[in-house]
Amino acid sequence: MQLSAIIEALLLASQDPLASDEIARLVRSRVAEADDVRLRDAEDGSEPKPLPDWLAALATTSSDQIQTCISELNQIYADAGRAFTILERPKGWKLYTRPEFGEFVRQMFPGRKPERLSGPAMETLAIIAYRQPITKAAIEAVRGVACDGMIQKLLDRDLVRIGGRAELPGRPLLYETTDVFFEHFGIRSIDDLPNANELRKVKLPEPTEEAPHPAETEQQLALSSVGTPAAPAGDANDEPS
Repeated sequence: MQLSAIIEALLLASQDPLASDEIARLVRSRVAEADDVRLRDAEDGSEPKPLPDWLAALATTSSDQIQTCISELNQIYADAGRAFTILERPKGWKLYTRPEFGEFVRQMFPGRKPERLSGPAMETLAIIAYRQPITKAAIEAVRGVACDGMIQKLLDRDLVRIGGRAELPGRPLLYETTDVFFEHFGIRSIDDLPNANELRKVKLPEPTEEAPHPAETEQQLALSSVGTPAAPAGDANDEPS
């Protein structure tokens, strides 16, 4: 039995992404389980059967081997023209439908229409993504306009969340991106954003000093971040475009 086929079986069976080290652990665990069975047989007086060579060889499976096999699987899928591929996201690897088949898959979900963010919402999201965690005042200093509505929209769509409070007067809320953000835009981490290293070092305009916003406004934003999130644009089996 090939390691690549085992990886494929695990990814098909799992509803959640699997990290390379977790896949390797599951493979080694299967070998350890087989060894335990042999030990119990010996203790019971039965003659233990030796492990098959292919199974014994999996005892030292590493995360590097997992990544190599996944690359090989993706090449096989591409050569065969398969409709799916394996992609890595912040929480691990998962099987996704290829983007070119997305319009067909979407017919299974007629009630879920793709929604596009407005220009101002995309600008606000980009600032949060590149400079997170960031306060609302800092976002507004960059955009030059109030951002309450845009932040609320991003919170409602579960693209950003409240990540804590800044050690500043008034303890303003800090905003950061969510796992849905990474899934939707098809990236593993902030470092995958275009020109991430350069843009994260650019000095931002300093927020102007102002009185803290009313408590009810901050409470509304805080509550929205823990409410029922809107469905993301992409389906779990459909790689977002």
